[in-house]
Amino acid sequence: MIGSACVGGKKEGEGPLGGSFDYLSGDAYFGEKSWEKAESAMQRMAFFHAMNKARLSASSLDYVFAGDLLNQCTASAFSMRDTDIPYFGLYGACSTMAEALSLAAMSIDGGYADTACAVTSSHFCSAERQFRLPLEYGGQRTPTAQWTATAAGAAILSAEGCGPYVTAVTTGRIRDAGITDANNMGAAMAPAAYQTISAHLRDLNLQPGDYDLIVTGDLGLIGRGVVMDFFLQDGVDIAPFYDDCGLLLYDRERQDVHAGGSGCGCGASVLCGWLLDGLRAGRWSSLLFCATGALLSPTTVGQGESIPGICHAVAFSMTKG
Repeated sequence: MIGSACVGGKKEGEGPLGGSFDYLSGDAYFGEKSWEKAESAMQRMAFFHAMNKARLSASSLDYVFAGDLLNQCTASAFSMRDTDIPYFGLYGACSTMAEALSLAAMSIDGGYADTACAVTSSHFCSAERQFRLPLEYGGQRTPTAQWTATAAGAAILSAEGCGPYVTAVTTGRIRDAGITDANNMGAAMAPAAYQTISAHLRDLNLQPGDYDLIVTGDLGLIGRGVVMDFFLQDGVDIAPFYDDCGLLLYDRERQDVHAGGSGCGCGASVLCGWLLDGLRAGRWSSLLFCATGALLSPTTVGQGESIPGICHAVAFSMTKG
């Protein structure tokens, strides 16, 4: 990892991690004429901040792996359309940052690239318009609902560098608990997070305490509790080593985000700011980033379908190997 950056909005800047952002905008439009254009501008800003930190030009990248929550990943496509970089558009809902990092790391480790970028974003207003109700409607939010982060994160991976290093990747499997409430996505995604973390620890013969921090994103208050309960049923107390990006990004008592944050930009901004900065500063020596996604659409919800979940895990360490 040779560079990372995150960009956020006003609400994100007012949260506990506001100081870890490279840029914060008080304008939800980011100077653009629509929320969708604002999201592209935000993602592009995170990308170029990360590139500047890595001291690279766009022409030196082999691939960019990008994604967002909008239909056909348009925020990412419009963000990257003028860069002339070989481009993979990804959709894994809120798990997209871990998906992008996994594919970038595997491409480099397999010898197919020397440098690659993983970048994702979400915007509260564009997501609300697509998935829920117009903001002008002023609908009541349930206690289990989560707040889509207006944020973006970008990370530049390279075959050479001084860390943090991606040391392992565990690709998730789709899990469906039968949850049909689109306002309770934490519970819908929790089984996938439990399955992926368990598989990662089992495959590598590790215990939760072998990582300084295991962080999901974004299960929020409800989903985090479900994951801890699953592990307790296995006789494992994961709580001392475990947190969630949706709970880290905001102050739930002060900011009225109900069960916490969500969105592609939530986990991406927490990782590319506070978490990776903490690794570099020596706050931790290793962490496991497990981004989770609810694989739903307004159409499937309207048809009464359940909400499948996915989780991908990416391990980071300051020690190469």
